[in-house]
Amino acid sequence: MTISRRRLWMLVLATIVLTMALAPGAVSHAQGATGAAEAEEVPWVHALAMHGEPKYGPDFANYEYADPNAPKTGDIRLASIGTFDSLNPYILEGNSPGGVLEERFYEYLAVSARDEPFTEYGLLAEAMQMPEDRKWVAFRLRQEARWSDGSPVTADDVVFSFNTIMEKGHPFYKDYWADVKEAVKVDERTVRFNFEPETINRELPLIMGQLPVFQKAWWESRQFDAVSLEIPVSSGPYKIDPAGLREGSSIVLVRDPNYWGASLPVNVGRHNFDRMQWDFYRDSAVALEAFKAGEYDWRYENSSKQWATAYDFPALREGKVVKEEIPNESDNGMQGWVFNTRRDFFKDKRVREALALAFDFEFANKNLMYDMYTRCNSYFSNSELGASGLPEAAELEILEPHRDKLPPEVFTTEWQPPSTGGTEEGLRANLAKAVQLLEDAGWTVQDGKLVDQAGKPMEFEILLSDTGWERLTGPYIDNLKKLGVEATMRTVDQAQYEERVEQFDFDMIVHLWGQSESPGNEQRNYWSCNSAETKGSANYAGICDPVVDALIDRVIAARSREDLVAATRALDRVLLWGFYLVPHWYIDYDRVAYWKVLARPEISPKYGVDLTTWFANTAEAAAIRAAQEAIEFVEPTEEGAPEEVAPAEEITPTGVVTPTEVPAGPSGLGTGTIVLLAIGLLVLVGLAAYFLRGQQK
Repeated sequence: MTISRRRLWMLVLATIVLTMALAPGAVSHAQGATGAAEAEEVPWVHALAMHGEPKYGPDFANYEYADPNAPKTGDIRLASIGTFDSLNPYILEGNSPGGVLEERFYEYLAVSARDEPFTEYGLLAEAMQMPEDRKWVAFRLRQEARWSDGSPVTADDVVFSFNTIMEKGHPFYKDYWADVKEAVKVDERTVRFNFEPETINRELPLIMGQLPVFQKAWWESRQFDAVSLEIPVSSGPYKIDPAGLREGSSIVLVRDPNYWGASLPVNVGRHNFDRMQWDFYRDSAVALEAFKAGEYDWRYENSSKQWATAYDFPALREGKVVKEEIPNESDNGMQGWVFNTRRDFFKDKRVREALALAFDFEFANKNLMYDMYTRCNSYFSNSELGASGLPEAAELEILEPHRDKLPPEVFTTEWQPPSTGGTEEGLRANLAKAVQLLEDAGWTVQDGKLVDQAGKPMEFEILLSDTGWERLTGPYIDNLKKLGVEATMRTVDQAQYEERVEQFDFDMIVHLWGQSESPGNEQRNYWSCNSAETKGSANYAGICDPVVDALIDRVIAARSREDLVAATRALDRVLLWGFYLVPHWYIDYDRVAYWKVLARPEISPKYGVDLTTWFANTAEAAAIRAAQEAIEFVEPTEEGAPEEVAPAEEITPTGVVTPTEVPAGPSGLGTGTIVLLAIGLLVLVGLAAYFLRGQQK
């Protein structure tokens, strides 16, 4: 048989086309087979621990600090400061009622216990898969998980939630989940999150469990990032009562009698009230007077002055109100007056160090705060994660590659916050040191004013959200004046404050960076170069340092608790020597006052009070409610507020990720693809040989 050259090349072309047409299907099939085989080898578990094993085993009944016999009845009335105009806490625009809806109304794939550093236990998810290399994580939804309209929670909802929050959610999430490549629906109840191949992010599988899940059917016809008070379909133990929803004034949650997850171990002994009401007050001084008048039931006190002087009132003396200091072992993070280094006059580290020397903590603690506080000396205060002494062993090994980019003091001197010793002589010595630092940075005093080399005076504003900060900021400003600095303070309402802070429109603010015992991806939101340019991030200081970015990566990549401690200490030490703020103070207990309509479990969580475990004091509630009703509340005319802010929790806040097939193994070529390509190659070789043989004849 003979064959023309044209027909031969047509056959060759047809073979190539056929091979290429079949190859993608083979790739997908091979990848799916590889991914499925890989997943089959990874066990499904009830919990994921960051390091070590979960505290609670697969058959646990409830958290130790939750009372399984707590009565499910009664109501609790609470207070919040500020206002709200939105029911979506996961977007940048608007003001949501902070801490009200999370886990009560909106739910997550998994939740953490408050008596271990970092473990995620299934909530919407009944089981999770995480391979040894932590390159992906899968969640299998509970079959019984339901939305408030009775429909099941599905994998489509989870994929939609991830894609939506990454595209339209708060900028925080873009950093938090930056290493997630895609969300993949495996089946109706299973979702897999695949991570970028090059990422080394040991925490990422766990923090994917913190994804809030929204009902796709409800949200896809609405604008996710719009400010709105329309009540969404939800899955949590409470619903929003439309009759109790008043913009900026109050919000009421009522128990969902059909809540699907009431008997889950993570919920047993929690969410105990039938009704929860939050009223919003303009400031803490007004809220305190309302508390004393019985307008609400539970108060976390964050003012030392108020705690020391303002709780002598009849209901407390009569035993109707309890005042408690509940010890905790929480990482208290770092609080202080924060320099916005985006401002030219704060760019020089020597200037920041000098201005920090003007704060007399010892005087403030003794005369203004009743000696209640310990000075912050770490960005991880009250924790083993904080730096101390000089770097050594593993920490030194982490820092050593960056030695030429760091101040020599990082390696030679233990960082300590400046101290006056509580004496005038100590303050004068600190101010003298500050003058020298300012002169070294090119600032001199002329006609009583501190000016730069161009003669421009140093003038800045300390922006406050609460008048209570004024009595502490005032003495600091007085000391700054001794250096020739023209500093002022300005207090604005909460909404204006939040808007300005989100836009980085300030010189200095007061801020607390809360920390957990297992820091990770949120550190990018606090200190990275990317977050310094991202409006709405928590990098209020404007920190952009390649060394800090590298150390954040080390924290995130830590493979053991020992590695994590070494990495956080290295990061802490570099941040401290950057002088990005004037350090404040912390306490190692929670100051709580409550009317005896409430009771709490005998065991308190290790890492701070958990109000979700409190319950109604059924024996005394009726009598206490009657006593509250008899008190007339007269709103005070003078505004006041606490001087410190309460500790913040961990999360606890953009391109679209498109679901795809399960990825292939490391080679990127499935077995089916290789077989097809080999067949195609053999066909081509055979045809070519036939053609050449014919030509030889």
